[in-house]
Amino acid sequence: MVILCGGLGTRIAEETEVRPKPMVEIGGRPILWHIMKRYSHYGYTDFALCLGYKGDVIREYFVNYHVMNSDVRVHLGERRIEHLSSFHDEGKWRVLLAETGALTSTGGRLHRVAPYIEGDRFMLTYGDGLADIDLTKLVRFHRESGRLATVTGVRPMSRFGEIHGEGDLVREFREKPQLDEGWVSGGFFVFERGALDYFGPDSVLERAPLERLAQDGQLALFRHDGYWRAMDTLREKRQLEQEWESGHPAWKVW
Repeated sequence: MVILCGGLGTRIAEETEVRPKPMVEIGGRPILWHIMKRYSHYGYTDFALCLGYKGDVIREYFVNYHVMNSDVRVHLGERRIEHLSSFHDEGKWRVLLAETGALTSTGGRLHRVAPYIEGDRFMLTYGDGLADIDLTKLVRFHRESGRLATVTGVRPMSRFGEIHGEGDLVREFREKPQLDEGWVSGGFFVFERGALDYFGPDSVLERAPLERLAQDGQLALFRHDGYWRAMDTLREKRQLEQEWESGHPAWKVW
């Protein structure tokens, strides 16, 4: 399971001046943690994090995770830490922290982490998007498609309210509805190992690799009509916070 964590996050600079975007918190936890918790729920607990901009923040978070998230007794004289409380599901996680360069493109990051990928099939997503995708169904769809790659298509929310009117009279107003036409890439990819041949050190995932896979008839589309949100702006971050505080965030399954 590969997660792209190295982008600059310039559109949410209020938060990313001091941390990479995947470490921006929702409900007191990095959005990266929320993404990993959903994958973990479906049994995917081996993660390869492609680090770049301020990657040291992510390194420190996971290197010190056990100490910062459980009860401990510190034996100062012995320089030993005794862990007292039982751990959460995260105790099953294996997290590879791979430096892939501060300015490396998305496809280049995958190319650099490829030597660490185990098995003939792997998943990849971005470190700033949340969804209620059934990952079991996604992988089954990919397997049955027989293609080298599958991209999850989503219908994003409009940034603006939608007005339907007659003349100078508004008949219907919908605040930021889900768009009805067309699909966009929502991340949540599944790849066969053979797809790695389409990636080079300078490739952009969303350009040549996916374009060539599509031209070769090797890119399947998994349509997801459910919940999907990307955190690109401070406003979107606040919306995710509000959903978490409601007690029923759509992406939470743990």
